Amino acid sequence: MKKILATSLLLFGMAAFGQTKEDSIQFSKISLEVLNNGKGYNDLRELTKNIGHRLSGSEAYEKSVQWAAQKLRDAGADKVWLQDVMIPVWIRGKESLHIKTSNGSWKSLKMLSLGNSEGTGGKDVSGEIIMVKSMDEYNKLSPEQVKDKILFFNYAFKQSFIETFKGYSDASKYRTTAASLTAKKGGKFAIIRSLSSAFDDVPHTGAMRYEENISKIPAVAIGSTTADELEALLKNQKITAKLNSNCGMKGEKLSHSVIGEITGKKDQSVIVVGGHLDSWDVGEGAHDDGAGIVQSIEVLRTFKKLGIQNNHTIRVVCFANEENGVKGAIQYGKTVKETNEKHLFAIESDAGGFAPRGIALDMDDTRRKQIQSWSKLFLPYGVYNFEEKFSGTDLYPLHDMGVPAAELMPDSQRYFDIHHTEEDTFEKVNRRELLLGAVAMTHIIYMIDKNW
Repeated sequence: MKKILATSLLLFGMAAFGQTKEDSIQFSKISLEVLNNGKGYNDLRELTKNIGHRLSGSEAYEKSVQWAAQKLRDAGADKVWLQDVMIPVWIRGKESLHIKTSNGSWKSLKMLSLGNSEGTGGKDVSGEIIMVKSMDEYNKLSPEQVKDKILFFNYAFKQSFIETFKGYSDASKYRTTAASLTAKKGGKFAIIRSLSSAFDDVPHTGAMRYEENISKIPAVAIGSTTADELEALLKNQKITAKLNSNCGMKGEKLSHSVIGEITGKKDQSVIVVGGHLDSWDVGEGAHDDGAGIVQSIEVLRTFKKLGIQNNHTIRVVCFANEENGVKGAIQYGKTVKETNEKHLFAIESDAGGFAPRGIALDMDDTRRKQIQSWSKLFLPYGVYNFEEKFSGTDLYPLHDMGVPAAELMPDSQRYFDIHHTEEDTFEKVNRRELLLGAVAMTHIIYMIDKNW
């Protein structure tokens, strides 16, 4: 009798928070389907090996649009369409960075221009390097000290953060502002230490911004070991840097986000699951964000394959232009506002294809607590952290309209070793970890669809 009473109380407690024994069974079915039959890993191989990196505005990106549309059809989407987006076009072109030491010899350094940076127009631009290791050191420099010089921002990624995204956020201000800070004091171009948790010679690109009414001078990144070597040289001699680059903005062009959905059986309220289809023009864009794209498509495929009767419309959005403009997300939000289309929830995967550890919840406390009450369902799948409060970049326009938003949180320890580099390739993605991320996303979409 006591056992029956305890079981009854357990089931009552689960039901009271919107979870039941049937949910646990459905979680298991979802996991079995994805891990045994999931298409995401092979899809990612196709995307990265057959198309490769996919910078907005490139021919490769346009190929990925058609690829994603077909994959959504193959997954069983009831409807697939392309959403028009005007995107900025930035090209890298040839580039080189050399330094000259006191003995007069020139040495080539591995480097990458930062995304959206203007270049040198194919001409050599040179000057003496001045190093700063913090904003405080920069602020102490006078314009006379910087004029016609090269400013080297050597701020190291803080290794003390256990959650590496905090280290990335801490260091990112140097990437976004270095060019304008240098130009304000009369410098010729900026060099930054890459936003990397690794100790290697791999430079990381990523978007930078120009302030209005400030000269648009170049900005480049170098790897961690190169930065350390340059710092050591600067301690006892003057170093000259010479940059030659052809990068720059080339206007705008019409492109597309890719959208597919399965229609809701009860109403047409929308639940969004997505990632961004573009990548930087180095590596293969496997973790950032090919992983998020194939995981999102896998959610839709799994609902269809298992015959889950979704109450609300489940929509996969493969956003355009997240890396250097976020124009796909802005256009999607604008369309939602214009059509007054009701959105219940949105989740993005844009933190790599490593093993899932949690789901960040960017919403009011009532919704947060409801989702947190489901946490025991997720524990057998290694997903335990529901405490963080943020969401993906592409979801900000929806969140600003009041839509509850979320972000898949994979293990972050290796992500910023390869983020925005030539190292972000298919070979760096583990099949089980990638598919477990798709499992977690399908689980949360299932629970939202059932209970909201």
